[in-house]
Amino acid sequence: MKTQTSRIGEIMVIRLDSDDDILLSIREAVAQHDLKHALILGAMGSVRRYHVHVVESSELPPRDIFLKGEVPLDILSLNGVVMDGRVHAHVSFSGTAETMGGHLEEGCQILSFGQVWLVTAPDADLTNWDRIGKIE
Repeated sequence: MKTQTSRIGEIMVIRLDSDDDILLSIREAVAQHDLKHALILGAMGSVRRYHVHVVESSELPPRDIFLKGEVPLDILSLNGVVMDGRVHAHVSFSGTAETMGGHLEEGCQILSFGQVWLVTAPDADLTNWDRIGKIE
């Protein structure tokens, strides 16, 4: 196990418009503001299209299965981290017939509008914190 602390920096709110891709928009905002390390606190809104992946096996590295579809869904939650400028996020959705989620992929397209909230972690170094195995 490894831990570290950081003071809380600025909060960034990203407004997403109809047809925006959630992941691409977060990546664009991270690049535009030169964010290195941050926490994704949440999101709200709706999507017309979803694309996620979930783990399908218990061996390391696990196999992934990709889920995508075109159905209107509400965004229930979005959380994750920005590690050395890379976005790693998990999302959950709900609709009239299903509730689902997983690792956010390109292709989650906003229906009406959305918002994503991040807080910067200026003293953190989360480089490689999503790597399998021990990190130094």
